[in-house]
Amino acid sequence: MKLPFEFLHFTEIEALNVGAYVLGIFIIAFILLKILRAILNKFIKSSSDEMRVDPTQYKFLSNALGFIIYTIALIIIFMSIDKLKEFGIALFASAGILAAIIGFASQAAFSNIVSGVFIVIFKPFRVGDIVKIGASAGVVEDITLRHTVIKDFENKRLVIPNSAISSDTILNYNIVEDKVCNHIFYGISYDSNIDLAIKIIQEEAMAHEHFIDYRSDDDIAKGIPSVIVRFLEYGESSINLRAQVWSEDPIKGFELKCDINKSIKERFDREGIEIPFPYRTIVYKEAKKES
Repeated sequence: MKLPFEFLHFTEIEALNVGAYVLGIFIIAFILLKILRAILNKFIKSSSDEMRVDPTQYKFLSNALGFIIYTIALIIIFMSIDKLKEFGIALFASAGILAAIIGFASQAAFSNIVSGVFIVIFKPFRVGDIVKIGASAGVVEDITLRHTVIKDFENKRLVIPNSAISSDTILNYNIVEDKVCNHIFYGISYDSNIDLAIKIIQEEAMAHEHFIDYRSDDDIAKGIPSVIVRFLEYGESSINLRAQVWSEDPIKGFELKCDINKSIKERFDREGIEIPFPYRTIVYKEAKKES
């Protein structure tokens, strides 16, 4: 049975020594990586908690450490062993091999790395942001050299290549501020009291625990209500209203919308506000002929 490195014309003893040396270098690299990541992760946590520092760059660096350290380990191995050094030079001197490496790197792998660096530099989103990329939505959990990990609202992980993200439209709910204006739509019948319906919507929205009053002092002085309800249009079978209700973030906004939809429906039923539905008249041709 051939030992590793025998294809480089090592003797059995030399091959064993080289194997032990390579294994030792990788063990040291592994231990060093664990230590550096532990230090960096501790720094990320303390900085994020105490100084509110954006952890995105540090998490990206933590993920890139493995690539950097193992690359350095490989360079050390090739440079410190003469026969491996000669083999490495011959390998990279080969035009065919070099062209294949460049061709591969310039496509998928290199594209993901460059896109990941651009994400960290230009910050279209950060770790912890709520985003929607294409049809996928959730909280950004991690950004690596190759991909971005998003935790969706069912606690599943979406692993999206960085290059795919760079070429898609990103909806970021937190890029400027977390507060969100929730647009909630209601349809009431033409016979219903519009003013009463608006009053009910405002009262139920303001009573919710996630509602926030986002008015400025100038808005309050002008008497602008904290929940604005607009008369949008005359629908086919309803008068359509839209409420603007503010919450601290999109997640609390979703809970708010679900809760007040239920409470408003209950209030509408108690106070005689009808939520209409379209009526359809079906005519059967055969029945028409018989008549």
